[in-house]
Amino acid sequence: MPNIKSKYDLFKQRAYIIIYGTSTRAGRIFDFILLGLIMLSVLLVMMETVADFNLKYHSELVFLEWIITIFFTIEYAMRIISINKPWKYIFSFYGVIDFLAILPMYLTFVFVGSNIFTVVRSLRLLRLFKILNHPKFHSQSIQLKQAINASRGKIVVFIYFVLIITILIGSIMYVVEGSESGFTSIPAGIYWTIVTLTTVGYGDISPVTPLGQFIASLVMILGYGIIAVPTGIVTAEIAKSHQKTTLHPETPCAGCGTDDYPENSNFCHKCGHSLDN
Repeated sequence: MPNIKSKYDLFKQRAYIIIYGTSTRAGRIFDFILLGLIMLSVLLVMMETVADFNLKYHSELVFLEWIITIFFTIEYAMRIISINKPWKYIFSFYGVIDFLAILPMYLTFVFVGSNIFTVVRSLRLLRLFKILNHPKFHSQSIQLKQAINASRGKIVVFIYFVLIITILIGSIMYVVEGSESGFTSIPAGIYWTIVTLTTVGYGDISPVTPLGQFIASLVMILGYGIIAVPTGIVTAEIAKSHQKTTLHPETPCAGCGTDDYPENSNFCHKCGHSLDN
């Protein structure tokens, strides 16, 4: 009995290293295989919705989906077995997603056509963030997260401003165009404004009066500026964050004592003193 227990513990340890060990070679190979199967599974579900393709290869599609489902089922069970606190995984975000990924195919025994919901497996691609847990990618993700957090207030104010502009323009277009042009209500005018500002332009509603067309032209031009503003805000914060990471607080300028100069600077930008040691 002790020998059986020790073998079981060794099995759990090896399974844990392979399944959860993204930093190990075996773990990374397993995760890349897993991602490949997830992408293949989503592709199979999409191809099943193509009538001609499904009619010709329906049996093959179902067979492959079951093979992948069985693999995911074994993987899900191994994730539970190989950790000391299985409930923590089962009710975690990834645990719920993994469970939902295998559920639809088994529901086909009860509900016909429920296998189409296997497209939820695409959510498992979020595991890519765990696989890319490399120091280089990790530092870049932290930098981007810090930039977004730093610009959060500016973006909220900007969105509030855009919301007010959208309501005003939508109301004006309702008054100018009226229901004859498709602007049957202020919400319809707001919908048209959002579609136009985002440069989507579905064309289901369009102004016909000269004044309405003039306003629409201004909204289209304004849309390009609105799209560029959030990008500029985040980019500025990223540049500021990058500049902070290249400073040398341990070697202040001998002339004025400042330490906020870029890494490759030869002269202080404040006093002009040489920075060569």
